[in-house]
Amino acid sequence: MTTTTAPLDRSTRARDGSPDKLRTAIGSAVGTTIENYDFLAYGTAAALYFNTVFFHSEDPAIGLLLGFATFGVGFAARPIGGVIGGYLGDKIGRKPVLVGALLLMGISTVAIGILPTYAQVGLLAPILLTLIRIIQGLAFGAEWGGAILMTFEHAPWKKRGRYTAIPQAGVPLGLLLANLVFLWSSTLDSELAWRLPFLLSAVLIIAGLIIRAKVSESPEFEDTKSLGLVVKNPLKEVFKNDWRTILRVISLRLAESGGFYVIVTFMLSYLTSGDDPIAERSTALTGLIIAAGIGLVTTILFGTLSDRVGRKPVYLVGSLLVMAFGFPMFLLVNTGLPVLIVLVYIIAMAVIHDSLAGTQGAWFSELFDTNTRSSGASIGYQFSAAISGFIPLIATAVAIPLGWGGVAMVYMACGLLGVVGTLLTKETWSASRRAEVDAVIAGR
Repeated sequence: MTTTTAPLDRSTRARDGSPDKLRTAIGSAVGTTIENYDFLAYGTAAALYFNTVFFHSEDPAIGLLLGFATFGVGFAARPIGGVIGGYLGDKIGRKPVLVGALLLMGISTVAIGILPTYAQVGLLAPILLTLIRIIQGLAFGAEWGGAILMTFEHAPWKKRGRYTAIPQAGVPLGLLLANLVFLWSSTLDSELAWRLPFLLSAVLIIAGLIIRAKVSESPEFEDTKSLGLVVKNPLKEVFKNDWRTILRVISLRLAESGGFYVIVTFMLSYLTSGDDPIAERSTALTGLIIAAGIGLVTTILFGTLSDRVGRKPVYLVGSLLVMAFGFPMFLLVNTGLPVLIVLVYIIAMAVIHDSLAGTQGAWFSELFDTNTRSSGASIGYQFSAAISGFIPLIATAVAIPLGWGGVAMVYMACGLLGVVGTLLTKETWSASRRAEVDAVIAGR
């Protein structure tokens, strides 16, 4: 009886995934949307408002640098959140981490919306802002691994690229919502222009918590626990056995996240700052909104493509495009033509960025064993975020002596890291591996 049912159970799961696969993917996507809305709203506010609201400086460039510095502080905290969330995900389960991270992010984001400004309390304002930004980073660091792994481990084996791309689509959706709110609030001639986007996230948080509370625990984690395979110290195990893989994930991720923040954060300030700005805020925000809207589809399409051809080909092409687009990107936006500015956002976000983001969830998860997967994937993903979060600061600093050409080279360097990482990382979804899964589904 045992030898007959076990292969059938495995075959069914490989073919169909768990009964909760779609609910889990949607629940994870709702959470990642909210997390990205909260985290990216800060980036937009830092580019448009915080240089004057929280930092007292007669030089606008210095104020912008300080605003991006606190933006980067949140990313510096993400590896700690990734370590904590990854450890707990491997020890007690993926679901508790998802709910806790979302609650912490929501509270800290709403708190930004009620902070006093520099004009009201002086230096206390940037200090409080920085502390809350650190809490945001901890929450976001714990979020990604749980959301992706829950989806990955519930999904049919041959469709894991597609399913894990669904929560990854929370990045463009969160970006879309954040910029829609800022586009609307920018018409308000008061502090509400920057406060409302943070305060409104309270509504999203409540909805996200309700949905996530109904998501079932990962079946693969439950199997690991029932078989007594939960390791005593997953952090020790993953650093001992998979430290090279963690470094590869960091390199791979920098192509996506580093390039992302050049486009989403630096480019916004580049286009709209100064006495004679290249474009109106509405033009830049419209470009972001259109690209993010398209990204809801393209992210999932690229994940599906990786199921058919493998993870490496998709990621390699995306990384090469980052390298190729650095200078053309700035040459196009420097024309000041709204249609070309919007086109740049579409190419950089909906095509280049989403080809990388749509592939990451499945590939990074497949690089680690189940009992250390949460720790390994989270640590690699979030340590790269700690670096890429300072990309807007680095880009702004480089632009002062070198102009836009220096920023283009920063963007291209991110792509180069992606190319190197891709070449050094094994293919986890090769033709032979797909054939093995076909055999499992067939019950052989």
